[in-house]
Amino acid sequence: MDNNKLLEIKNLVVQYESDDSVVHAVNGVNLSFRSGETVGLVGETGAGKTTIARSILRILPSPQAEVVSGEILFEGEDLLKLSEKEMRKIRGNKIAMIFQDPMTALNPIERVGDQIAEAISLHNRVTPAEAEERAIKMLEMVGIPGSRYSEYPHQFSGGMKQRVVIAMALACKPELLLADEPTTALDVTIQAQVLELMKALKKQLNSCVLMITHDLGVVASICDSVAVIYAGEIVEYGSLADIFDYASHPYTKGLFASLPKLNSKERRLKPIKGLMPDPTNLPKGCSFCERCGYAKDICREKKPETIEMSPGHYVKCFLIEEVQNG
Repeated sequence: MDNNKLLEIKNLVVQYESDDSVVHAVNGVNLSFRSGETVGLVGETGAGKTTIARSILRILPSPQAEVVSGEILFEGEDLLKLSEKEMRKIRGNKIAMIFQDPMTALNPIERVGDQIAEAISLHNRVTPAEAEERAIKMLEMVGIPGSRYSEYPHQFSGGMKQRVVIAMALACKPELLLADEPTTALDVTIQAQVLELMKALKKQLNSCVLMITHDLGVVASICDSVAVIYAGEIVEYGSLADIFDYASHPYTKGLFASLPKLNSKERRLKPIKGLMPDPTNLPKGCSFCERCGYAKDICREKKPETIEMSPGHYVKCFLIEEVQNG
């Protein structure tokens, strides 16, 4: 294993099973993360972003969810093969997650400061007073006065709750931070502060961040590389410059085309037509073919292979294959 690779996901396949159907949530995902790198995972709602993050932490709902195949190597060790006791030592300590909904991430009957201090006490040999002191510092780091340590979640606004959740995730200075749309509930000015905070922490600790989002503005401001996911597959991956300057997959191009442009005279946006395919009944060929203006017969019959367009820039599309083959 490359010493700089903190985490490697290899051919990950995850399904959710119900009485009468199987949801194909993640379909053969391959990703790697280096220490100090921020990777953006971009895609529509239901594309499989959160399922990937929950698979890393092994907190998928049971028994509905099943990791069918694949490996998740953290510091060379497959997390999928560890016992629950071993995983508890990693969760919140070496790998932490900022959850999207702070309302369900916080315990409504416990003081917010105690919830942060609990995470610190679980993974560090500290006295209760030291844990409380560190928890107060974490609150202040995310812009909440330490005097609010003893307050309860219902006394905070939605944005303030989200900052408490961020403080909990950062409390043990994790090597890998899984951020599931961490700025969704925040206003623009607080969003900028939180992103700057995450950048500073990454620089200070050389930690790695997986930024799950559908906001390309957030990606542009914090990410080093970007993975575009569609129907549980990574359809394009590359550096920030590769994706923003040389977007090649029709889906990636569609995401950028649907954004408003200040220097454009066009009066209407150009949304991607149609909807994502039913995850219980995915197409035989390319998952994007029904929404793609370039689709050919082969796209409906066969899954495209991943092609390296340039060093580190990968695309999954027959159109790119045709261009490369002349």
